[in-house]
Amino acid sequence: MSVFVDTSALLAVLDAGDTQHPPARATWETLLTSDEPLVTTSYVLVETFALVQSRLGMEAVRALVDDVVPVLRVHWVGESEHRLGVTALLAVGRRQLSLVDCVSFATMRELRVETAFAFDRDFADQGFRARP
Repeated sequence: MSVFVDTSALLAVLDAGDTQHPPARATWETLLTSDEPLVTTSYVLVETFALVQSRLGMEAVRALVDDVVPVLRVHWVGESEHRLGVTALLAVGRRQLSLVDCVSFATMRELRVETAFAFDRDFADQGFRARP
């Protein structure tokens, strides 16, 4: 069974100063040694690259490119997932819920992924299992 990897988890893995870094690092190491495919979307990567670059700098971007992205199966978001995400975002109408998250939920449902490596409570609120 696949595990979806969210921006919140990737940031916590890469940022040693993040309060969630210890559980994120432990979960990441466990996932890397498991047989579970790690899935994310192109939208999560764009969001993660932007946040890592602005918060942690280019050395952290290099670590993301060299050490993290190669172990992820990237689902490239198409027009249909984008539209589903926009529709969900507008329907929910919550300022704190992002388009990236809505697209992630739609993609997880499409790919039948039930578990997310995420520190974002919205995944659990949407009925997904969240790790750690």
